[in-house]
Amino acid sequence: MLLFSIFGYPVAHSISPRLHNAVMQGLNLDGCYIRTPIENPNALMQTFKTLQLSGANVTVPHKEVAFTQCDEVRGIAQKIGAINTLVREGSRVIGYNTDAEGFYEAIKSFGTLHNALILGAGGTAKAIAMILKTHGIETTILNRSRQRLAFFEAEGFTCKTPEAFEGGAYTLIINTTSAGLKDEEYPCDATLLKSLFHHAKFAFDVIYNKPTPFLCLAKECNLTCKDGKEMLLYQGVLAFNLFFSNHYDLKTIESLMRPVFEL
Repeated sequence: MLLFSIFGYPVAHSISPRLHNAVMQGLNLDGCYIRTPIENPNALMQTFKTLQLSGANVTVPHKEVAFTQCDEVRGIAQKIGAINTLVREGSRVIGYNTDAEGFYEAIKSFGTLHNALILGAGGTAKAIAMILKTHGIETTILNRSRQRLAFFEAEGFTCKTPEAFEGGAYTLIINTTSAGLKDEEYPCDATLLKSLFHHAKFAFDVIYNKPTPFLCLAKECNLTCKDGKEMLLYQGVLAFNLFFSNHYDLKTIESLMRPVFEL
């Protein structure tokens, strides 16, 4: 039997096992997908090998550390500097990033986007920023500390800390922080956020299955909103296919994963 897992901390809330197990069951594959909470990022690769996994997904806060531990990194992950998918090829572990394409697929329904503001500067923010750049969407990064902005500055993004940020008009505002996941916090000052929303059309929160303060305020300001559910779905579809050497039809995988969100 093939074994897969989600790595991160915490992972108790993750529905990735349900998504991937639903597809394996639907395709009559002999495999199982489990949760593995990992607090120490240095234990990632050893855990992967000890469990004899065929593949794994990596979630917060380990996406950037995982990037440094792979035997090889492929695709857009090389530019992002963060991975969310590990695949075993023989004795080697290959890293990929499906967050980027997963996010872009999720926002296609928004239509034309002139520019975007990303709140946060972690691995997910890197993936989103790079895919927006690929599609020619001008993107600004707002993060509490300047230290984490170095990657984005090197890639040519406009980068701000709250002290130096004067607001502006952005078509899309994206929360990539954990604010609202386990608390009722906003990703930035509430007054500033409300001002930003008054000039925006769309809001996206990578957190899913929870009405975060960020999205609640966006809805109050009459923005079209999405949580991270579809991003999770699409990145999961792409990750699953990587686990199985791109052997399956993406629409078939999606059709088996999508009902999980309705349970």
